[in-house]
This record gives sequence, C-alpha cells and structure tokens, in this order.
Amino acid sequence: MRKYQAILFSTTAIVAMLFFVNININAENYPYRSDYLWVTVPDHADWLYKTGEKAKVDVGFYLYGVPQDIEVSYEIGPDMMPSTQKGTAKLKNGRAVIDMGTMKKPGFLDLRLTATVNGKKVGHHVKVGFSPEQLKPYTKNPSDFDDFWAKNLEEARKSPLSVTCTKVDKYTIDDFDCFLLKIKTDRRHSVYGYLTKPKKEGKYPVVLCPPGAGIKTIKEPMRSTYYAKNGFIRLEIEIHGLNPEIDGETFKEISTAFSDGNGYLENGLDNRNNYYMKHVYVACVRCIDYLTSLPEWDGKNIAVQGGSQGGALSLITAGLDPRVTACVANHPALSDMAGYLDNRAGGYPHFNRSSGMLTDEKVKTMQYFDVVNFARRITCPTYITWGYNDNTCPPTTSYIVWNLITAPKESLITPINEHWTTENINYGQMEWIKKHLK
Repeated sequence: MRKYQAILFSTTAIVAMLFFVNININAENYPYRSDYLWVTVPDHADWLYKTGEKAKVDVGFYLYGVPQDIEVSYEIGPDMMPSTQKGTAKLKNGRAVIDMGTMKKPGFLDLRLTATVNGKKVGHHVKVGFSPEQLKPYTKNPSDFDDFWAKNLEEARKSPLSVTCTKVDKYTIDDFDCFLLKIKTDRRHSVYGYLTKPKKEGKYPVVLCPPGAGIKTIKEPMRSTYYAKNGFIRLEIEIHGLNPEIDGETFKEISTAFSDGNGYLENGLDNRNNYYMKHVYVACVRCIDYLTSLPEWDGKNIAVQGGSQGGALSLITAGLDPRVTACVANHPALSDMAGYLDNRAGGYPHFNRSSGMLTDEKVKTMQYFDVVNFARRITCPTYITWGYNDNTCPPTTSYIVWNLITAPKESLITPINEHWTTENINYGQMEWIKKHLK
C-alpha cells in the first residue's frame, strides 16, 4: 500500500506566489481576486499530531499583500462542533502564533479566525488532526446487511434492463461520440446519463461517474472528455430520473420542491425499505450491468469515480458489486452520518441540523445506507482524496472511511482544501485508474 500526501507548507513569499500564479478560482481558502490573504501554517508540516501533543499555528494576515498589525479573534473547537475556547491574538508584522491545545481522543480541532478591517469581517479557518488513523465509526454493521442488499438487487433484476439511447451531436467531436441514455433500473425507476465512447473500434474499460448531491442537471458534460480521449467508455449519470436536457428553470422548480434540492436524503428514512436512496444504490449497480453489456467493453475493467455524494456512491457501488476493479472517491459524503451521537462530527447531510432526524428508527435505517458499511466490503484497489478544512464532508468522516478499507488503497491528502479539488487532481484520478487496468 502506498499513501501520498500533498502538503501546502511554505514561506509567505512562496504562498503569495502560489496565490497569484496557481490559484484555483473556486478555492475558499485563497479566494480569487480578494484583497485579503490569510496564511496559516501548523508547526507540524503534515498538520497531524498524536493525541496529547499540542498544536501551534503561525497565523498571518495580509491586505493587498501587506502584513497587517491588527488584533484577530479566534475560536477553537472540535471538527464541526461548537467552540470550546475563545481568544484574541495581536499580529506583529502581520503574524502571531496561536496555541490550539490538544485532544485526548482521536479527531480534528478547528481554529476559526476573524479579522475586522475597515469595518468588514474577514474569516478563515484551519483544521489539524490528532491520531486520526485511530478514528472508528459510530455506525453499527447490521448482521443482515449483505442479505438486505442481495435481495434488493435480485428484485431489481427481475425487470429487464431497458435503455433508450440518443446521440447528442453537440457533445460529439472527432475523438468520441456522446449519447444521452435513459436506463430503466428497476420496475419503477430510471436514471439518465451521458455516455462518451471512443469512435475508434476496439475494446475499452468502462467508468461509472455518479453525481454530487442535489437535484440538478448534469453540468458541462464535456468537462471530463479526457476519459474518452484516453480510451475509456464513461457514463456520467443523474439519480432522480430527470432528463438533463430539461431547462434550468424547471430543474430549479423541482429542486425547490425537495427542500432546496437535498430533501430526498431525508425521504423515507424511517424505514429501510422505503428510503429514497435505496433505488439510487441499486441504480448504480444496474448502470454497471448496462456498461458490461456493451460490445465495446474490454471484459475486464470496471471503474467508479466521483466526489462528495458521487464519492459516496462510488464507494457504495464498489462495496456492493465485486465486478468493480477500481474505485476513486473525493471527500465522500454519507459517511458515519450518525457520528454526532458520539459527540463528534458526522457525515453529510448532517442530520443533526434537522429536528427528528437522529431517532432510533432512522439511525437504524442509516446503518444499511452508510458508506462505512460498504467500505468494509470493498475488495478492489481504491484511491481517496480529501482535505482537512472541508466543512461539508469533514475530515473526521473521511478518515473513518479510509481506516475501514482493507483492500489495496492509496490516498491524496490535501490539508488546505475545503470541499473542492483542482483539475490537476481530477485528471490525476483518471491516470490512476489507467495505471490500475488489468
């Protein structure tokens, strides 16, 4: 097993250079075209400590690149939990060192910073870990877990797999063809997806790409064309049975009807047989049934790849379907969702924020749908990426998933990242899959 870590640890000059030269427009930590710059450097280069060790962070704050001698306020608390201490620090030459203290149990501490400049509050945060390799799930592993999912897949497969396929000329170029698919995955449900396939005759590996959270169209189907250009058949899907060619306003109306787009993650949670996500998990396996039926499939390689909810669904599919030969996931959602009952961070969608969502009945249902119980069952090589500053899919839950996987695994840990990855990282995932072809 190899484990890679990408640590952004540098002097102020190098950070400033990266800020201007190699910035990611969507990065929350170093926002695009901002007048303000925070530089936070933990005294351990990998941002990790043993339980009981004290963590200190060198904090710098700059306006137009000029160090600011101001007072900043801060709060410190466990990952995704209320603050346990507060204080202020005076910056000299734009810098100060803040002692974050330690943790007695494995987990992450979050230093939350606020500066007030010309009446405007500017925030930042940085998380450091304490023995996260020892984190364990709160979520139990039901004794009938495998039987439950075997029966659901068997029931779904009683319905013939029917597929409507339409060529999409606007997304078809010299290297590959693009098709809009409607795949009937069981008696009641269908999903849509864009299939990209190399034009050159041959046999190719297949890649399933499930979506992130929300009810939305498949945005920018051309953003990952490098898969087809590198000899992959790729299927990017949605999970709600909504044609991605529907206009944006209609999607917005439908999304609003589902509590701003994510209400489906609460739908039917009282009963494992009625939970909305049951048909979604089944649909992912049925999409692999379709991909492996293609005459152009190479007969050996099946990869799953996604981020956030899509990362969760990739891990879930790999755990459900032993045919999967490679799994790639960014900051997986739906991971140890009931972890808040252990007085620590739980996974997205953070059911602790809605009343009545962590009842005994719902927590029991979650056990059958939580990523941690699929992670236990993954047998194929797996590659996971996550950042420590993520407040959507917190590092606590990503580590819990990582710790449970016993299959060959590799990680790319990018501590400074919040809930995003760069194009270089995304392209690198395709290269990782390519290196693991049979």
